[in-house]
Amino acid sequence: MQQFRFLEWGVYRDSQELFSFIHNIVKKLPREYRFELGSQILRSASSVILNLAEGSGKESEKELNRFIETSLGSLYETLANLDILQINGLIDTQEFATGKKKIGSICNQLGGFKKTLEI
Repeated sequence: MQQFRFLEWGVYRDSQELFSFIHNIVKKLPREYRFELGSQILRSASSVILNLAEGSGKESEKELNRFIETSLGSLYETLANLDILQINGLIDTQEFATGKKKIGSICNQLGGFKKTLEI
């Protein structure tokens, strides 16, 4: 197995891009929301990245699949956090739509990735 193979995955790079997008949103939040809401959405977005990296180092594709599943759950959590921000007027509809599109793309990539695994 190739060491640090996740660094070559497009889905990993796209997940990094999503995190940067989320980070920029959090930087613009009013101070009173940065700790609670900001911290939560940053954790869920970084969880996608970290689970892909950790899963790539596992010996079996069954184990990797489990980490991909966790990444998918974190993507859904990130979208729900974006929805909370939008509903409460902390981001606009365009930011929500952009985030949703990025998350949807990563979900699709992970779904395709799962299909290639021999489990």
